[in-house]
Amino acid sequence: MQELATRSELDFNSETYKDAYSRINAIVIEGEEEAHHNYIDMAQMLPEHTEELIRLSKMENRHKKGFQACGKNLSVTPDMQYAQEFFSQLHGNFQQAKAEGKVVTCLLIQSLIIEAFAIAAYNIYIPVADPFARKITEGVVKDEYTHLNFGEVWLQEHFESSKAELEEANKDNLPIVWKMLNQVQDDAEVLGMEKEALVEDFMISYGEALSNIGFSTRDIMKMSSYGLRTA
Repeated sequence: MQELATRSELDFNSETYKDAYSRINAIVIEGEEEAHHNYIDMAQMLPEHTEELIRLSKMENRHKKGFQACGKNLSVTPDMQYAQEFFSQLHGNFQQAKAEGKVVTCLLIQSLIIEAFAIAAYNIYIPVADPFARKITEGVVKDEYTHLNFGEVWLQEHFESSKAELEEANKDNLPIVWKMLNQVQDDAEVLGMEKEALVEDFMISYGEALSNIGFSTRDIMKMSSYGLRTA
């Protein structure tokens, strides 16, 4: 078993590190940008929650600026084209669900999948981050739990009417997450982040969210396994 790198072993200024960081940094910037727009879109779909959703969208925009500062701190230019392609499938599915008025699917993609993915990535990154990025990321991850909570609360309140759509949306979108984790594996390892730890943390966050909404342990095991065999 390969031991996880510690911050003291990582050379934050090496070309290898900066090359990997250009893609990982772009992914977190793009992830926050996607979230910013997704919450604005959901504010239109859930007008009774406009104020809260706009507040969340502004928070995501602040996170984006924080991660842009992390890249500048290491003199790294984020590869934004790579990051946009990385999120393209989830982005397309969210936009399609929005066009069809499927608020439950939109909530699953943004408030559960993307937030749980972000929480996992940030939790695994913090112990191996450079000091500047560590401070920024620790602040961001506290906020992300509140974003996850919005989706959980709404979906719990509408669980019976949402359950079938949630299961279908999970089947369509969770396999994309496993592909994304595979795609980012090599760059993440250069930064000291192990894929197994990312997968485990994601499954914990996502599973807890599904449990809080109202799914049984058996349902969660079945839902969490979609696409995992191809990961």
